[in-house]
Amino acid sequence: MSQSIIELVDNLPTDNITVKVLRTISTFVPGKWENLVGFDQTITAITGVTSPQEIAKIRDRALALYEEKKRGYQTAIWLYRTVDNTDKAIAAAAIADKLGDTFRFIPLLDKITPKADSIQSVDLRIKLVAELIVFSKLNGLTLNPVQFATALKDNYQNEAFLRMVALVCIDGILPLGVNFVDRIKNDLEQRDNLQSNPAYDAVGDLIPGENKQDFIDRSFNAAGDWMDNLSQKLGMTPETLSQKLGGFIELADGKLDYLAAFLDGSTNFFEHTGIQTVARRLIIQAAKEV
Repeated sequence: MSQSIIELVDNLPTDNITVKVLRTISTFVPGKWENLVGFDQTITAITGVTSPQEIAKIRDRALALYEEKKRGYQTAIWLYRTVDNTDKAIAAAAIADKLGDTFRFIPLLDKITPKADSIQSVDLRIKLVAELIVFSKLNGLTLNPVQFATALKDNYQNEAFLRMVALVCIDGILPLGVNFVDRIKNDLEQRDNLQSNPAYDAVGDLIPGENKQDFIDRSFNAAGDWMDNLSQKLGMTPETLSQKLGGFIELADGKLDYLAAFLDGSTNFFEHTGIQTVARRLIIQAAKEV
């Protein structure tokens, strides 16, 4: 990997469309999400350490831990970036042109069509499995969907929890409706074709077993109740979500499917919060060791 974890955190944006979306979604849930940017600043925010000498010790140890590939930190970053990159930003931005004149500068608009519901369904499942793989690698666990679902209930906090809330909102509620879990479970029964999705090709080698689709389906079934309960607690609908996001995205009536596709491709909330999650884990471990 070309960039170190220090560079990745230092280069996180303080304000762009991804940050705006995350800030908006963070208002739906208890607790406060802080957009931690800058590795030294993140060390202080997480540990309370302010001494430049102590910060340097933690930073150096965190960098050394990150470079130990067997620990899974680099794989985690790769996965977070990959699942975001498989959704081409230019295609989703072109779709967003159909929302209004805000995006008229983007070429080739007439050749782009919004994602089918089935593709949105697959995207959500692949992102969920990517999160399961990262969770397992960072905690030294085998890939166990039931264990992961328990962790979602008991252990997910800060940017990790917000990432899952954003997944539910952007890849679940907005394109598929408040009953998105039931709709996806229906797709599972219909045995839809996961292999046609580019995200599947990107992460497939890390999915265990010969029947990779079965593992993906079992992972969604294990986490489905948690996602459904979260959706109900949020009390959001596609319409209220679009209203919340309307402060910085111009939306024409009846274009919720295009908005979902635009957000899916023009934001990188998995990568952004994923970098912050990995940095937090590294800093906590490094602080213990120094």
